[in-house]
Amino acid sequence: MKHKQAGIWAIILVMILMLPACQGGAGTNMPGSGSADSASGNGQQQEGDAAKPPAEHEEQGGPASNTGASDSEEEGDPSKGNGAASDPAMAAAAAQLSKMTDKEKIGQLVMVGIEGTRMDDVARKMLDSYHVGGFIFFKDNIASTSQAVTLLNELKKANAYNPVPLWLSIDEEGGRVTRFPEEYVKLPSSGKVGSGNDPDVTRQVGELIGQKVGSIGINMVYAPVLDVNSNPDNPVIGDRSFGETAEEVGRQGIASMKGIQEAGVVPVVKHFPGHGDTSVDSHLGLPVVTHDIKRLHELEIAPFRKAIEQGADVVMVGHLLMTAIDETTPSSYSKAVITDLLRQELGFDGVVITDDMTMGAITKNIDAGEAAVKSILAGTNIVMIGHDYAQEEAVIQAITEAVESGVISGEVLDERVLATLALKQRYQLNDEPADMPDIERLNEDTRAVLKEIK
Repeated sequence: MKHKQAGIWAIILVMILMLPACQGGAGTNMPGSGSADSASGNGQQQEGDAAKPPAEHEEQGGPASNTGASDSEEEGDPSKGNGAASDPAMAAAAAQLSKMTDKEKIGQLVMVGIEGTRMDDVARKMLDSYHVGGFIFFKDNIASTSQAVTLLNELKKANAYNPVPLWLSIDEEGGRVTRFPEEYVKLPSSGKVGSGNDPDVTRQVGELIGQKVGSIGINMVYAPVLDVNSNPDNPVIGDRSFGETAEEVGRQGIASMKGIQEAGVVPVVKHFPGHGDTSVDSHLGLPVVTHDIKRLHELEIAPFRKAIEQGADVVMVGHLLMTAIDETTPSSYSKAVITDLLRQELGFDGVVITDDMTMGAITKNIDAGEAAVKSILAGTNIVMIGHDYAQEEAVIQAITEAVESGVISGEVLDERVLATLALKQRYQLNDEPADMPDIERLNEDTRAVLKEIK
């Protein structure tokens, strides 16, 4: 649809012009909450306001509106079918975007890892020089609750001069995928939770995950897993999945997703288009799935379709080759997967993030910087580079060169970033420091839910 490219800036201009009615641009009030502006005027939330998901998640059964843009081609159209001009979060994001430099916009395209348990000089450089949009934390970053709170608060303080608050993200699924210290009572695996076939309990577990990570300042969690556990030889999924059928994974996964949203934390459903029937660990190599498209839609893709219909905010695209969709290009940088399937066919208009680009499925086959650029062109909003500072800087440099040379056009750059800014506005992200959490209360709540899991 070639008319879309010409309409991008017209839509953004309309949104900016309507800002007086939305109470002042970046300070626009989010649904059911107070101002999203801070004293520094950077679009961050005022101290004391709890992050809340959009009201649609609690009141409607349809998809969360206006979290991003559907692509029809590489240039895309951020206004397609999303009612942008009537959405305060999108309007505030457009105003924010109009004031950002290209370097600041490029920073929003990446999620990076950090080494150690305290902020070091390179991590500070990621903020001061590259304006990165967020960080992912691993087990090595969290030695104790007090240390984790200190680390996250250090990063927030260092980011205070940037125009956009940070994503602070983590893998926390329960079971064997947990990053939290022993101070917390552990939650069971998704497989264990799903075996009870009680979506109400699953929703409670999801809310506990959100409360747990949110209590130390985390605002994005890479859960729930929507992969169907259909291959007993799968080395990476297994009991991380809610079950062995698309129906039960969809039902339980959506319950978990909504619980996380209710805790005010952004859930990331993963690993699209479905990592369940693989026998290769994508940390080590590239899994190949050869099922026909009918089977893929009936099994692998079905839970994601249901989650999108029920308001998924973020979809993580995995590193796997699905030959029936794209014979040559891994899903994480395939236009056929991200734009044609996820955006157009399934109607997802939210934020797309890749799995870690430092995994063997990528690095053994292509330069991570090249893959990152291809992924952004294919429709991705955020590229994750979870390890190795040199690799992180190389990817940022590759994206920067692609923007400067016009390989990534200004229209594509703005569209990709606009969706992320809108989601940050919608959840009222801020860089205010977190207090020490009440671990015992969280543990008591966890013990109570554990009694309900058979």
